Amino acid sequence: MPYREVFVKFWEIVKKSVDEGTFAKLTMAKTVGKPNLRNIFLRPVYSEGSFKVLLKLRYRDRDTQDKEDKLSLEEALEVLKPHLKTSFANVLLFTTTKDITFKINKKGAGSITEYLPTFSEVTEAKPGDKYSS
Repeated sequence: MPYREVFVKFWEIVKKSVDEGTFAKLTMAKTVGKPNLRNIFLRPVYSEGSFKVLLKLRYRDRDTQDKEDKLSLEEALEVLKPHLKTSFANVLLFTTTKDITFKINKKGAGSITEYLPTFSEVTEAKPGDKYSS
């Protein structure tokens, strides 16, 4: 199935994990080629009674400062989408109930795989926190 269609299903799983309070972290990994952008991370932040994520862009080049932004989940999605297939082939969702991996293969097909959970509890990210990645 084309990766865009599969990613829509994957993103529904992400939203459900937020609604259920099990969302622990989301990571874009497995770079395509050698881009300066090494990883993109999303960690939960609860702000004024609403759910936000701390989006962190981590770069390979030590001269490029990592960037952090506090965004809504939908705003974060708009940052992530352009990097699918062009910069990253994998998106990993970590929840307290299971880990879910979205992968794009070389032919442009997407897949979703579930694994046992890595995290047993949700830890809120704080801007500038070295553990926010």
